[in-house]
Amino acid sequence: MPEQDLRLQQLKVWLDEQLPILFNAQDWGVVPPATLTAASSDASFRRYFRWEGGAHTFVVMDAPPPQENCKPFVDIADLLAKSAINVPKIYAEDLPRGFLLLNDLGRKTYLDVIDEQNADQLFADAIDALLAFQQLPMDAPLPSYDVALLRRELELFPEWYVRRHLGIEFDAHQQALWQRVSERLIDSALAQPKVLVHRDYMPRNLMISAPNPGVLDFQDAVYGPVTYDITCLFKDAFLSWPQARVREWQRGYWQRAITLGIPVQADFDGFLRASDLMGVQRHLKVIGIFARICHRDGKPRYLADVPRFFAYIDAVLADRPELGELAELLASLRQPAEASV
Repeated sequence: MPEQDLRLQQLKVWLDEQLPILFNAQDWGVVPPATLTAASSDASFRRYFRWEGGAHTFVVMDAPPPQENCKPFVDIADLLAKSAINVPKIYAEDLPRGFLLLNDLGRKTYLDVIDEQNADQLFADAIDALLAFQQLPMDAPLPSYDVALLRRELELFPEWYVRRHLGIEFDAHQQALWQRVSERLIDSALAQPKVLVHRDYMPRNLMISAPNPGVLDFQDAVYGPVTYDITCLFKDAFLSWPQARVREWQRGYWQRAITLGIPVQADFDGFLRASDLMGVQRHLKVIGIFARICHRDGKPRYLADVPRFFAYIDAVLADRPELGELAELLASLRQPAEASV
């Protein structure tokens, strides 16, 4: 029997044990007949199912160890819930086996519904939640976005995209360019004020919910650069917006952050520069991750969005001459690809 099918059987047995306990504790009566259907999966090994019975609906997370660890999700959900951020309520947990029973925040993500007409309101709600996130005290035992983590993320680009996907080994000049670019991006990130960082604050992880939005996928939260999440929100893996509109949203966020005492950069141009360089670090990381998901995990569909990230990078390179060495490096990588066409 395939391992996933075996886990699904184990999950169903666990639910049969947990649901009567939950219904009794909540005075909901007898557990009704129900269905369990696939809700979603993502680029990790996690899977989600929706349990529906009578007037009740839950989401069940299957996060198989050792590839996944539910404890950070549980710990950070508790932290965020205390600040009134709408995150899943955990009704039952089995951390050794990687099972969680959660309340259902809704069926539609921002990515499912956002368009030119509703984007202003949806992003206003998302910014409200992000500002609440960033006002949390930094006293929980979470890791920091330090030199080692930033460098490890950046190295995904040469390791998986350049070497594994393109089949190119950096020569000495390219390696020197890469090292200097990496140092510049890391230095910029480390120079920023720190707040609590979600790390994947994007439309796919925001649910249409009440209150809006429901926030998911926060288990990798760290303390890090203040521009990280707002940059991630508007420069998404799956949809892009005109730069002028993004600048308006960024300015609105920056002005509100200043008012609330969140430690953003004192002038808007400085904020934009920090955001641009932070975005380039993230985009290079994500390109490497998408290549790894293809070649290691057998999920090639994510590579279709790699050109979107290069477009984000190119837009920054056009405005930021201090990243000229990255422009030179990327041009040298594109030449062999173009020559082979």
